[in-house]
Amino acid sequence: MATPELPPPPLSPRTWPTWLAIGLGWTVARWPWWLQRRAGPVLGRALMHLLGSRRRVADTNLRICFPELDDAARAHLLRRNFESLGLGLFEFLRAWWGRLAPVDRGCEISGLDHLEAARADGRGVILVSAHFTTLEVCLRLLCQHIELGAMYRPHEQAALEWAVKRGRLRHAKAMFARDELRPAIRHLKQGGVLWFAPDQETRRGESVFVPFFGQPAWSLTSTHQLARLGGAAVLPLFHERLDDGRYRLEIGAPLDGFPTRDATADTARIMATLEGLIRRRPDQYLWLHQRFKRQPDGSRRRY
Repeated sequence: MATPELPPPPLSPRTWPTWLAIGLGWTVARWPWWLQRRAGPVLGRALMHLLGSRRRVADTNLRICFPELDDAARAHLLRRNFESLGLGLFEFLRAWWGRLAPVDRGCEISGLDHLEAARADGRGVILVSAHFTTLEVCLRLLCQHIELGAMYRPHEQAALEWAVKRGRLRHAKAMFARDELRPAIRHLKQGGVLWFAPDQETRRGESVFVPFFGQPAWSLTSTHQLARLGGAAVLPLFHERLDDGRYRLEIGAPLDGFPTRDATADTARIMATLEGLIRRRPDQYLWLHQRFKRQPDGSRRRY
């Protein structure tokens, strides 16, 4: 697949520290896969102790979403989650700049028939998913089978944004920033496939409060808008890292009768779908995000 053109990379002196970090990441991306797999959980446990504020955010989210867990069970899940995060960082680097061959061995992808059936009449498809720690490597694996576009939130560091976007566009058909709805809709109208993860709270974009893990959560209505304006089918996408190091991706059947004219009801349905995916592998979900910060009464939850 040809890489879409990017503007020249930002090279001003203030970007040099970022470029040094990128160079280090490029080097780490080429470590042997067996070494990355061993180093990942170690890095994750170190981050759990070093990133105290993020550890508290993750622990608070687990308390909210899994009130049935006692302290020991929640602490065990938190530890496993950070181990998955550490390994996910190595997966990120390999997906952007490394060789995929060691990762691709034994990868299982099911549900491609759902995708092809949805596209048979020329419709675009939205693969709706959540921010799992495996998202970068699994999406790159998926790009070997389909031409995939994706919605994403740009990085604030210009050099990092350029390098990461270039790495993604080596394999993805297109990348759309969260506020680039018109190009994304055009992509869908042309029969394209678009990955979108609307599970995080954001300050931009139309949002409503809908239930998520039994709590009111400020949630983007963008899936409703994209499906309605792009005439697209919506299919859930689940992916996970198996205990033996292989990866499994599962594309579900299209959501029947979606979208409707009710943005709130559609958003509630999307969030319920994503909750179901997350409950399958809570240890591999990105709990570091302050998901329930905004409250319906206008207050802010303290993390």
